[in-house]
Amino acid sequence: MTEEQTPPLETTDRAADSSSGVAVLDRAFALLAAFQPTDERLTLTELSRRTGLYKSTVLRLLGALEHGGFMRKLDDGQYAIGPQPMRLAAIYQRSFRVDSVIEPLLAELSAELGETASFYVRAGTRRLVVSRVEPARAVRVSIRVGEEFDVGKGASGKVLLAFTEPEGDPTIRRQLWATSYGERDPETASASVPVFGALGEMKGALTVSGPLSRLGQAGAMQSAVRALLDKARRAVAEFGGNPSRFTHALQSFPLEAP
Repeated sequence: MTEEQTPPLETTDRAADSSSGVAVLDRAFALLAAFQPTDERLTLTELSRRTGLYKSTVLRLLGALEHGGFMRKLDDGQYAIGPQPMRLAAIYQRSFRVDSVIEPLLAELSAELGETASFYVRAGTRRLVVSRVEPARAVRVSIRVGEEFDVGKGASGKVLLAFTEPEGDPTIRRQLWATSYGERDPETASASVPVFGALGEMKGALTVSGPLSRLGQAGAMQSAVRALLDKARRAVAEFGGNPSRFTHALQSFPLEAP
């Protein structure tokens, strides 16, 4: 059996589940996915360890990725992400009109509530941070654009699942909001609402998160949900959709229990 026929030395359930059926692409994607939000550079050995691929295979793939601008080799021999993902990320963000619609609303939310405001989209079994604004407070929830979390946990995950699954939570679908108290992080609370496009399609989840000791208080959480519903109503209107559902949700809140 040749090296190319030899299975990877180690695999993960997530990698197996996300296989495209095109081995060379899956391996190239695995190299890119090996970089975590805190990784600025990785060695060939570490890339080989994280992907379960032979070093010779990793070198060939790195050469192709470097040629396409997705990877770059540094002077010390280590590897870092290249400029192409940044260009594609900018296009991806524009597809959600985050720059012109969502980001100003995030800034308003953060300033109004004094907490971290963010916008999530679903990516399979994960939820991805597309944009975020953090308050100027010493104690706050800090997240990075591009960071991923389990879609099954947190307020934004509940909202994304409710409006992207055929059997989504009917209560969240009706009231248009969800809350979370220490589900993903035991010290964090969050509230989230959906944002829809012109045809009623799900754009993403507008979210506020903060320390459980602060945002977890009933009054603070109610203020957060009200502010989110108001901002989502404005976002939907700007996307060309029908904001009346959010007007009704605001009128009903907090009559419907979380």
